Amino acid sequence: MTKEYIEVRGAEEHNLKDVDVEIPREELTVVTGLSGSGKSSLAFETIYAEGQRRYIESLSAYARNFLGQMDKPQVETVEGLSPAISIDQKNAANNPRSTVGTVTELHDYLRLLYARVGTPHCPECGREVGTQSAQNMVRRMLELPEGTRAKIAAPVVRDQKGAFEDLFDDLVADGYARVEVDGEEYDLTMDRPELDENYDHTIDVVVDRVKVSEERRSRITDSVETALEEAEGVIKVILPDAPEDVEIGGATARRTGDLAAGDDEGDGEDADDADDANRLVVEFSEELACTHCGIDISEIETRSFSFNSPHGACPECEGIGQAKEVDPDLVVQDPSKPLKNVFEPWSYNRSYYRTRLDAVAQHFDVLLATPWEDIDEDVQRQFLWGTDRQVEFSRSTRNGTRRKTKRFEGVIPNLERRYVETDSDGTRDHIEKYMAVTACPSCDGTRLKDESRAVLVDGTSITEVNRMSIGDALEHFEGLEANLGARDTKIAEEILKEIRARLGFMCEVGLEYLTLDREASTLSGGESQRIRLATQIGSGLVGVLYVLDEPSIGLHQRDNDRLLNTLEELRDLGNTLIVVEHDTETMRRADTVVDMGPGPGKRGGEVVANQPVDELMENPDSVTGEYLSGERAIPVPSERRESNGAITIEGARQHNLKDLDVDLPLGNFTAITGVSGSGKSTLMHDVLYKGLAREMNDNTSVDPGEHDAIEGLDQIETVRLIDQSPIGRTPRSNPATYTNVFDHIRELFAETSLAKQRGYEKGRFSFNVKGGRCEACGGQGTVTIEMNFLSDVSVPCEECDGARYNDETLDVTYKDATIADVLDMEVSEAFEFFEGHTGIRRRLKLLKDVGLGYMTLGQPSTTLSGGEAQRVKLAEELGKKDSGETLYLLDEPTTGLHPEDERKLIDVLHRLTDNGNTVVVIEHELDLVKNADHVVDLGPEGGEKGGHIVGEGTPEEVAQTEDSHTGRYLRDLLPDVELEGPRADREMAAPSADD
Repeated sequence: MTKEYIEVRGAEEHNLKDVDVEIPREELTVVTGLSGSGKSSLAFETIYAEGQRRYIESLSAYARNFLGQMDKPQVETVEGLSPAISIDQKNAANNPRSTVGTVTELHDYLRLLYARVGTPHCPECGREVGTQSAQNMVRRMLELPEGTRAKIAAPVVRDQKGAFEDLFDDLVADGYARVEVDGEEYDLTMDRPELDENYDHTIDVVVDRVKVSEERRSRITDSVETALEEAEGVIKVILPDAPEDVEIGGATARRTGDLAAGDDEGDGEDADDADDANRLVVEFSEELACTHCGIDISEIETRSFSFNSPHGACPECEGIGQAKEVDPDLVVQDPSKPLKNVFEPWSYNRSYYRTRLDAVAQHFDVLLATPWEDIDEDVQRQFLWGTDRQVEFSRSTRNGTRRKTKRFEGVIPNLERRYVETDSDGTRDHIEKYMAVTACPSCDGTRLKDESRAVLVDGTSITEVNRMSIGDALEHFEGLEANLGARDTKIAEEILKEIRARLGFMCEVGLEYLTLDREASTLSGGESQRIRLATQIGSGLVGVLYVLDEPSIGLHQRDNDRLLNTLEELRDLGNTLIVVEHDTETMRRADTVVDMGPGPGKRGGEVVANQPVDELMENPDSVTGEYLSGERAIPVPSERRESNGAITIEGARQHNLKDLDVDLPLGNFTAITGVSGSGKSTLMHDVLYKGLAREMNDNTSVDPGEHDAIEGLDQIETVRLIDQSPIGRTPRSNPATYTNVFDHIRELFAETSLAKQRGYEKGRFSFNVKGGRCEACGGQGTVTIEMNFLSDVSVPCEECDGARYNDETLDVTYKDATIADVLDMEVSEAFEFFEGHTGIRRRLKLLKDVGLGYMTLGQPSTTLSGGEAQRVKLAEELGKKDSGETLYLLDEPTTGLHPEDERKLIDVLHRLTDNGNTVVVIEHELDLVKNADHVVDLGPEGGEKGGHIVGEGTPEEVAQTEDSHTGRYLRDLLPDVELEGPRADREMAAPSADD
């Protein structure tokens, strides 16, 4: 009998304290609690890890050799487990070849659709092409109106130079009399053409002239087969007087309107009076080729549409879609400089290049001291791209001056050639500073070769579909069968069903703004997680345990509702969902809430509550319940700050931004909001931060997003971006080293009497250098043991027992604690321990202030979440000398924060602003947004439907903005704010859910 609960007994992973908990199966359970209280330790490191481990252990040893092994978590038993799937926030892929279409498998179905029902067209002329058997060609001809006059011809010469006298002799010998040469008919027995051998000619042998009718099927078939043999698989059917509405499907056709036909098969009917304007020439081919352009086309297969295969990838960029090119704007960064100094890439070796520039300058009668901007544009072009004519260069030798005349290569071609030819990494790195990544000029960034892009389904290529947003693509494929023939509809029916289902699932989780060709590496953690969630919905699995890590991250409240509907759909299929989450709306819609705590770190690791949300709100022991019930709340500021000027972004138009002019008030706390995909990150990261980095730091390697200007730079001293990227990529990095507090601690240990007696400097207390560290583990505290087909195991070092240091170093103590003991302390504990040491306590207090008091000083940076890493960076920035004129840019700083920790973070941001700094954050969390002085709300939707400023001003002003989704949700949190006008009347008149 299947258990009704997942029963966890004796869980002691990380800070869990012998936890026993029962989680209902086939329900939606939220695991919440303060940051560091043990949520992830219970959900991921215990329940998911045990479920995954058991599944892999059920496989053969041979299979486990390829799949790897998961370590057994520290838990006595876990009963009632189902096969477990983890959906976390790791990027979907870091491979530049991975796109939204490939990671969701949508591109696989698109490739199948286009390979099976796509219609090939010529990439040169755009005419439809296709393979035709002789029988098919005859059938097409017989579809013409009965009695239609037709010539069946073999194109034996196509656009070739020559007089072709021998060919004419051979044709006569083979019994052919009539030919069309360059569109004019000749009788070789009477009027042989005299051709100029220096010009291209086209020669078609007229095999037969016939009136189309069913009675003549046998004759037409014989003539078609003969013409195919003569022209190696290609024929022309010439209709001298075809009406305007006559067409032959499945072939290349064109109206020439320049010739008349002769008598038809001796019937005595003269065609000289035919309407030349209606002459129609139809070409058929047994091979897949454009008979008009003479282009052979490869067989259409699914791999023809894969940019990861040489059969489909653009040969120039090899399927990457991008090319690196030397950028003239980077080569000439300051047009006011004189010619001799203007070319930045040549600045490192001006003496070598000076002689070349001098020669070219003399050639154009230009002084080397002339400012670049004063030189004629045509002369500028020849300096950059090479001279049109040869230039005389001179070089001094021991035998005198040698002169040589040659064409000047040009600065840009010189750099591009050297970039390809050099074996020096230094030279390549130097030139790369002056190169920009652009769309491949051959495929226009579509990644596919010309032939693949010319295959159409309902008049649309696969690259056009890939450039659509998910929402637009779903609309495109709705009802597509109505535009396909009966045969194609039957073939495409199941394929289209799968495509629509996957597109629909991604719309359900709020990703309709993403384009299918968007690189997977550019997705946020939340977007990647929701893509995997949509994929799981599409799989239709039942009886599975899904463990999710804060799926609401990066989602606007409007989109969060749709996400929760998706989670409930997964649950209703018969699956069990465990969601680690702080979002209050997710908790309200959960069946059960497991609240971990009561505090963070060592003060957490216990189950405070395990009950439905309505009972949780009445639980006096639950801080989470108090926030849900409203007993605790983050207050709204009593007043907003006044502006001291503004940083103004003018004409921002990168990606989907619609030529925006944005004011960011100085000395204010500003929140940039909007639904997912509305342009928030583009505005702050690509335009503002990169633009400032280039302007203020003269950093030419930074390529900012498109904009006209950024004004007001003179009013800030520096700009600091605090994002969620890791603070270190090795376990040796930790919060203590990143914030430099460890330097002060090491100095303190070096000042102890024993350390002075032994001559220990502060370097002795570093685990990264030889001397004081344990050499058996290299100062890491653990040793990794390879287990062949089992997973590698990390065990405490036997030499130092995990302490990282050798015995002599550990002899030195401060207040009876070794340096290893200090690294094992939580931030709050260390704050009390170093009482009296102002420098250390000041830095530790900053970590406490941003909600990281639970974190141990020596916790490896690789184990920190994105939100934790961002807050460590924020603490490190707060520790720097504050000039009061700094612009701080933060990207969703509330990620991973409980409301209680969020309150501490908001206090820190207010403190930064009160000191005269300017703080700009991208944020969805409304408690933070309502604390801002100024809000810039983008939208109204995501993708192409976004990129506009929907609302701007104080939170109260945005809350009254009729078209703002953010404003609609803000109204519930701000006192005395009501929407006025027609929309307010509609909202008041709308029936409630109870009605």
